[in-house]
Amino acid sequence: MVLCRAVALLAWLAAAAGLGAVAQAATPETVYLPSADGQTELVGYLFVPPHASGGGARHPAVVLLHGRAGPYSSRVNAGCTMVARGTASPCGAGSLTQRHMSWAAFWSERGYVTLLVDSFGPRGRGHGFGRGTHDDPEREAVNEKTVRPLDAEGGLAWLAARPDVDPQRILLQGWSNGGSTVLNTLQRQATGRHAGPRIAAALAFYPGCGPQALLARKLTLDAPLLLLLASEDEEVSPKICQDVAARTPGNPRVIVYEGATHDFDDPGKSRQSVAGNRRARDDAFSQAAAAFGTTR
Repeated sequence: MVLCRAVALLAWLAAAAGLGAVAQAATPETVYLPSADGQTELVGYLFVPPHASGGGARHPAVVLLHGRAGPYSSRVNAGCTMVARGTASPCGAGSLTQRHMSWAAFWSERGYVTLLVDSFGPRGRGHGFGRGTHDDPEREAVNEKTVRPLDAEGGLAWLAARPDVDPQRILLQGWSNGGSTVLNTLQRQATGRHAGPRIAAALAFYPGCGPQALLARKLTLDAPLLLLLASEDEEVSPKICQDVAARTPGNPRVIVYEGATHDFDDPGKSRQSVAGNRRARDDAFSQAAAAFGTTR
């Protein structure tokens, strides 16, 4: 039954979609939504498709989950702590990273309502975290195993309640720490620990897959999953992720980009000076377009 549902879903997702240049999204609307933890009011950034029609039309949607550096540009995030309703901060809708803006534009152009959820700012950690800080005690309050999956579930529920969203077609996408959160949220859904709106399919970029990052060494899945990894990843092990995928029933699709590093889809000059990253970024958009398609 699960396999049949997955095949049917992938048939819907695989509608043809041309890529072209990836545009930059317009500045999003700042929204506030509850985490499924029952305590935290999250900050979200909402992008509505530019060609959305009225008349009660429902669109597919996607929840985006940032990595350990947070959703905000490194040009401003060092001065950010609390990002919340009624709190002044240099971090906000106008200072999101180029990567998040480019992916929001990608999904919006394909008819998706897109919600980028900030897990860090509402908990006083809007500055994000640098490389090699996984054991920093400050990260426990925003960890990817027990905290951020509840934020993802909050985002799913918030989108599903919107009259312009089809609650049966909500995707989940995350990067690095957010990619691990994607895997843990899928695990919670498939094992009955999440009773809210369901993830239709998921896309995880270079997640951490070790025991510190994941709830289980063998995932249980009831939705299609695409894993995009980098052979030269300097932060996480693509081999460990491949091993986890190999142990996981349902054959999640795994692509390892040769010559690519962590953050290969970051459009900044430093990452894109690496030829492997340029190839990987271009192909990642192509893979997402082919797998998740267009709805217009």
